[in-house]
Amino acid sequence: MGGLREAAAPFVVSGPAGVTVRTRFRGLTSEDARVLCLVGDYLASLASRDLKTRCAAGPDHDSEQWARRKRALSEESSSRWAGSVTKVSHDQRALARRGQLAYIQSLQTGIATITHRLSLPLGEKGGKHAPGGYRSRKEWHSKSRRLHVLKDRLEAARADWQAGVVHVVRGGKRLLTTRHHLKAARLTEEEWRRRWQAERRFLQADGESGKRYGNETIRVTLDGEVSLKLPAPLAHLANAPHGRYVLTARVSFAHRGEQWADRVTANRAVAYRIHEDTARGRWYLTASWTLPPVRTIPLATARANGLVGVDTNADHLAAWRLDRHGNPVGEPLRFAYDLTGTAQHRDAQVRHALIRLLHWARRHGLAIAVEDLDFTAEKTREKYGRRKRFRKLISGMPVARLRARLVSMAAELGIPVIAVDPAYTSRWGAQHWQKALTSKTRKTARHDAAAVAIGRRALGHPIRRRTAPPRTHQSDGCGHRTVQARPGTPGREGSRPRIPGPRTRSVGAGRGANAVDQNAQHRPGRSAERESWQQDSLPLSL
Repeated sequence: MGGLREAAAPFVVSGPAGVTVRTRFRGLTSEDARVLCLVGDYLASLASRDLKTRCAAGPDHDSEQWARRKRALSEESSSRWAGSVTKVSHDQRALARRGQLAYIQSLQTGIATITHRLSLPLGEKGGKHAPGGYRSRKEWHSKSRRLHVLKDRLEAARADWQAGVVHVVRGGKRLLTTRHHLKAARLTEEEWRRRWQAERRFLQADGESGKRYGNETIRVTLDGEVSLKLPAPLAHLANAPHGRYVLTARVSFAHRGEQWADRVTANRAVAYRIHEDTARGRWYLTASWTLPPVRTIPLATARANGLVGVDTNADHLAAWRLDRHGNPVGEPLRFAYDLTGTAQHRDAQVRHALIRLLHWARRHGLAIAVEDLDFTAEKTREKYGRRKRFRKLISGMPVARLRARLVSMAAELGIPVIAVDPAYTSRWGAQHWQKALTSKTRKTARHDAAAVAIGRRALGHPIRRRTAPPRTHQSDGCGHRTVQARPGTPGREGSRPRIPGPRTRSVGAGRGANAVDQNAQHRPGRSAERESWQQDSLPLSL
């Protein structure tokens, strides 16, 4: 047990920092679509040029250079459009920088794994913490060549990191690569070109508190009227005063519409983004705003009424309710989802599973305990070798998305979420709880036992059902052995009654209550050890 790492303490997860809602433009005319395309394409050219300038500046970029970039763009558009463009360029460069660091760490992990496996004899078995040697000489040779390839990539990535060079594609690298595989993507060149232009189009603006309706660049009124400030070269397209263009279509937010209305009524900042879905031929408006930080409830308060331990799996959520003492209550629950198909289908499946879980937890007034999982470093093919199905299983688990959605949806329902360390929950849950919770009418799965282990760790209890006996003597002199009963629990020191059955055949039915009384067990009336012994006299007849 000395090699096991120490589990981190559980904590209450903070609520979401922002809100994003989306709605569809209905009744958008061809003239409105033409103006949106012209404005978006023009601002896209400015955004591409500004992103190139920001990336070329490298890590030495400062506020003065940012101000010069904004002044240059303001002359060709407006000050507010320039502010939005420069901020997006800065965020894109920062995201690429974080991705570059993650790529370097992934290469280092792969190189370390291959080096370790190459140093082992062929066919040597691995353990739970380290893989073994390669199976054949052919595989050993191919991996030795791959090791040199990874080292070259690592050297190039480190050189870019030290020089501050990043590689960013406006529109996405994946969509850019699709251009060379149109047949596999079932796209024509014209369809790909439309999607590429739509992804690169720039029609987004940050809000500003104190301004009318919370945003001067893209303005949305309470009755759903949408207007945008035109850049200076496109001012001739305006159909409203002050160089603005008012769209014919109206919008309304079905989800969180009251919250959005409260913000725009108070002239609080709301950011908007207009986007075209070329596959469906629709235009959408996305609104987002930040939420004030909310102080989380204490951990003891979240544990007061018990909780629901949830084990995340590739196709379902395994849940089990626990009381505040850590005892499983009722039957285990399963909330299934299907992660095949399109991204929209997978996202909807996750939402439906979570809302069923949250509604059940709210009916019983319980908190939710989940694992603080992170599979970022667990997806490398070098770690699991030929285990493609297992790698695919881990990669397909929606860990980050599921937790983000769970926290956001739970905050709306007022349900606290407790995150626990995932170390050994599945192993110890199966060891201590799977067999104990299995009966003739219920077959407990490994995932259900893991949910119990997660819940007990969130409650602050050990995962195992009983602690070790006292070292001095096997009694309660050094404290009670069970973790369920506290020192103040009534009856914890009482004797255990004898129950009539196969192991107590000498006790008849109805006499189990007197089993703890030694005097009651002795039929003559007193205990044998308290009576004086005397031999009976011999009969005279012998």
